[in-house]
Amino acid sequence: MTPLLGIALPLVALYVLFLVWYGGNGKPLTQAEIDRFMQELGSRAKGPEGQALLDAIRTLVAGDDGKEFVMQNLVRYRPKALYPPGYRYDDDPRAADRRYGKALVPHLLRHGNLMVFVARRSGTFIEPAGADPWHYVAMVRYRSRRDFLRFATAITNDRITQHKWAAIENTQVFPVRPMVSLVFVRGAVGALLLAIGWLLA
Repeated sequence: MTPLLGIALPLVALYVLFLVWYGGNGKPLTQAEIDRFMQELGSRAKGPEGQALLDAIRTLVAGDDGKEFVMQNLVRYRPKALYPPGYRYDDDPRAADRRYGKALVPHLLRHGNLMVFVARRSGTFIEPAGADPWHYVAMVRYRSRRDFLRFATAITNDRITQHKWAAIENTQVFPVRPMVSLVFVRGAVGALLLAIGWLLA
């Protein structure tokens, strides 16, 4: 094996592994899968809020095509963090949200999901009357709705969402599909591996 081939083959293998992990073009959810996920999530849902969330998830996964999507999150903090009895944290909602963000990253990455954009509000422009003054916006790329359900189940199991709801007074969340985007994750990773190969050659 030539030295150049010895460099190229591992880098190509790494890129193939990345593409498999990153995914984005899988098979649609079956009804049996949806029912299984909903049963598991439903066993942990509590009260009217939990049932409303289950209904929203069922709407989200209906008509799934198996492809990647981006979830848009608009977030407004509480004046003070509100934890259930038994939790011993301070009342800073931003600190609670940071705990949530730190805890969910491993679960996102495990299923090929990535936080692609987070930004704080920096002013006011055009707003409809009565609109919530959102504090920040976050966009999360999910490999598929199947992986969204896997992620949702995992963080419910770990009770991570307690930090989220302690921090957030109101939120609006909806899926989007990019029409124009300059975020080329597959191309960026390929370019990085090419650069590494060029430096090692």
